[in-house]
Amino acid sequence: MISYNLSMEFKTIIEPFKIKSVESLPITTEQERRGFLEREHWNVFGLKSQEVTIDLLTDSGTGSMSSEQWAAIMRGDESYAGSHSWQRFNEVLSDLTGYKHIIPTHQGRASEKILATISVKEGDIIPSNSHFDTTRANFEFAQSNPIDLLCEEGLDLLSPAPFKGNVDLEKLEELLKGPESNKIPFVLMTITNNTGGGQPVSMDNLKKVKELCTKYNKMFLLDACRFAENAWFVSQREEEYKDVEIREIAKEAFRLADGCTISLKKDGFGNIGGVLALNDDAMAEAARNLLILTEGFPTYGGLAGRDLDALAQGLKEITDKNYLEYRARSISYLAEKALSYDIPVVQPAGGHALYIDAKTFLPNIPPHEYPGHSVACEIYLIGGVRAVELGTLAFGVANENGEPDTPATHELVRLAAPRRTYTQSHFDYVAEVLEKLAEKKDKLKGYKILEQPKLLRHFTAKLKPLK
Repeated sequence: MISYNLSMEFKTIIEPFKIKSVESLPITTEQERRGFLEREHWNVFGLKSQEVTIDLLTDSGTGSMSSEQWAAIMRGDESYAGSHSWQRFNEVLSDLTGYKHIIPTHQGRASEKILATISVKEGDIIPSNSHFDTTRANFEFAQSNPIDLLCEEGLDLLSPAPFKGNVDLEKLEELLKGPESNKIPFVLMTITNNTGGGQPVSMDNLKKVKELCTKYNKMFLLDACRFAENAWFVSQREEEYKDVEIREIAKEAFRLADGCTISLKKDGFGNIGGVLALNDDAMAEAARNLLILTEGFPTYGGLAGRDLDALAQGLKEITDKNYLEYRARSISYLAEKALSYDIPVVQPAGGHALYIDAKTFLPNIPPHEYPGHSVACEIYLIGGVRAVELGTLAFGVANENGEPDTPATHELVRLAAPRRTYTQSHFDYVAEVLEKLAEKKDKLKGYKILEQPKLLRHFTAKLKPLK
């Protein structure tokens, strides 16, 4: 891979790790893959792992742990309350975030559920740059109204801009000073902005959000699943931070806010785990009371001691500059390949995933026929690569009486790279699959939903291809 960092001594950026244990990859035929999809009613979530060659469905909990993390697992203290593992977890997160109360959960959506339950009531408004699917679903389940206020640059998928994850500050202030301001319990910023294509948020934008929250007396929270990747982009694109250590940038971002939710299955290098961290004493007490009902005692929160220890170690490793450079370059490499095949992708490339713009790629398939899902299924059929649709199937609103869905803003397909899992040759293989996808573009058809749940339908919906 060719580096964009001209100060590097070498042009090739290598994986900054060596392989200590391997797992065989399943190799299947296209006929077999078609049978697997038909069996699962054309929903890639239903596929068995042994039916997937390269799994880019998500980067959540799918990464590889380091030798130090495996060593930490052996140190795991499984005491029910106050274990050494909890103490190490609490120490690392307290130092990183600066928050008073560190509340472990089994994953990010558990943190979101607790936050929504203790702080949101019916009719409330939750402004954000962009809510991700589980975040939105938890707030909607609480009968509140999550609102996305993404900046203008972020709405233009194909034009490069350094911080397309920023919130629109003017729209945010209009909401904060408007007639329904009393319905806003907090402002939530997602870093990086997953729904918007894995795009970063600038420190300048975060600082200005903090100023607005202070001005209008609102709590400021972060959805910080990819805080380290966001900090990396800040170091590369924000002049003020070009010589600042990645961990120090992350620490500053956390300290601008009053608390956060984190799925530690992302930038915690964990296969399981999450956290809700807060400064407010009353909120923390309410969260812990609910935690005991739903997750476990406050010093383990649904996790084994060994998980807490592995996460504590992973949170130390995640801000390594060499790792973050390699990870970002892997995604930008795929983006360059896709563009060379005339596949439109979100630009610039994000930190954890390649996002294909299916609306532009397949203009003849309307949103209610799910062009992104068509692309995801075809990618699997071609080469056994599993991706996920993040368009109208995931974010659209199903209408009654057989009317077409209210479409999502974008029709995206996400190819999310697990951390420290695949090598350069794997990315080259994915690039070849994308090349074949481009060749089959004119043959792709839309899909129809046969059955769907009311919330998060893309996980379990049954579909069929249109003729």
